[in-house]
Amino acid sequence: MKLLIVFSLIPLFNLLTPGLPVTHDGQDHVARIANFYLSLSEGNMIPRWAGNLNWGYGHPILMFLYPLPSYVASLFHALGLSFVDSTKLVFALFYVASVLAMYVWLRNHWGKIPGYVGAILYGFAPYRFVDLYVRGAIGEHVAFVFLPLVLLGLYKKSPMLTTFSMAGLILSHNAISLMFLPIIALYILFLKRDTRFLFFACYSLFLGFLVSAFFWIPAFFEGKYTLRDIVTKGEFGDRFVPWSWFFSSPWNYGGGNQLTKELGITQWLSVVISLFYLRKKQNRVVILTLLLILFIVLFLMTQGSAFIWNTISLLQKFQFPWRLLSVAVFITSVLGAFAVAHLPKKTMVAVILVGLSLMTTSHMWKAKEYTVRHESFYAGIYESTTDTGESSPIWSVRFMEKRAAAAIEVIEGNADVELGRRTTTSREYKVKTQTPTRLAENTLYFPGWRISVDGQPAGIEFQDPNYRGLMTFQLEKGDHQVIIDFVETKLRMAANLISVAGLVLLLFWYAKIRSHTASV
Repeated sequence: MKLLIVFSLIPLFNLLTPGLPVTHDGQDHVARIANFYLSLSEGNMIPRWAGNLNWGYGHPILMFLYPLPSYVASLFHALGLSFVDSTKLVFALFYVASVLAMYVWLRNHWGKIPGYVGAILYGFAPYRFVDLYVRGAIGEHVAFVFLPLVLLGLYKKSPMLTTFSMAGLILSHNAISLMFLPIIALYILFLKRDTRFLFFACYSLFLGFLVSAFFWIPAFFEGKYTLRDIVTKGEFGDRFVPWSWFFSSPWNYGGGNQLTKELGITQWLSVVISLFYLRKKQNRVVILTLLLILFIVLFLMTQGSAFIWNTISLLQKFQFPWRLLSVAVFITSVLGAFAVAHLPKKTMVAVILVGLSLMTTSHMWKAKEYTVRHESFYAGIYESTTDTGESSPIWSVRFMEKRAAAAIEVIEGNADVELGRRTTTSREYKVKTQTPTRLAENTLYFPGWRISVDGQPAGIEFQDPNYRGLMTFQLEKGDHQVIIDFVETKLRMAANLISVAGLVLLLFWYAKIRSHTASV
């Protein structure tokens, strides 16, 4: 285990470089985390509104963005680290954890040496370094920890581990959790235990969905209020991968269509070795199943599968077909462990595979460059939505283009406005109007925002073409106390209660199991 930790730390040395790695999404992730932390520090246990994004007009991206990496990074920031260092620590911590989690799970099936090999294959696949040093894809990176933990929980019949790992997977990345569900289902069938085990497995996973409901229910059902389906429609069409790229494609720091899609030399070698065991009847089902999954996954990343993507709308939620490389990384790691487990000279082959994994990926263990910016760049007004506009409210423009002249503006009539307390999710104003007046709050409207005038609900207009997506409202002549705040909708409150109910059910179930075990 110690040696495995040492091996997994080696590719992370480059993160000790001062500043933030220049990646596709890294800078935006730090800005999101900064906004997440700001909302959290204001008392919002479930941050959903990023107040400083989108040129200060705010953005609902936190509602649709996997929150677990942000919670962990926020903890590190609260302990004194900068937002950049907190983000880098999340990348490092979960990378090491993913390798160890894979090892522990595989060890339970085939022993230490195969476990080492499978864990190294899992951590040292080229796509892992694409996520780390090219894309900066923090959600996908974190999700790699939880699949082996879910499988370990099922193997150990641990309700706590299975439930929280399933919840962790969902809270790490929406799309990746969907990709891994078929593998989890097949593993349950592979274990082939009695009906009590089937109940345990299904109930544990069900509780995992309940515990994470505070995130995925609003993200799924309130997505209709965003530009998601418009912006991402057909995006997968030009992201398919040539078959040859799975075998060899140069390492680079280019965009989605340029970055390497190589499965890895050691990974392919593991596939080849596993083929020799097809002759043995007892191994045939496992190997054929894994190879079939691998072939299907690779096929779904190629142009030949376009008709499937056009037919099955669920696949389109993945955005990029090559995201399925996450599944391929897992499958080849299991194949490698399985192959070594059935070899007579395990140690020698293990040393070769581990050494080859390190040698063939060593040039990938670094970022293209680093950038150093002040904390205020990420925590202050950020001149981006941090996405491609898919989370923008459907009644607004895709991106704002400049900062507002003021937090609130008088657009009709005459009034004096005194600014009061302001947080990311609330604003208070004292307004003295000389005539009936119309004002524009320079914050994008999204369900949950409400305006009260002198303690009474006020109507919100957010589809004025001259103030598209912004909240405008009317005031009569006189002195007024205006409070504008962002609260949970009925759907979000229900989702929160479902998560609480999931935790309660888990605790009752766990207590019942412990009580039964103690009495036996």
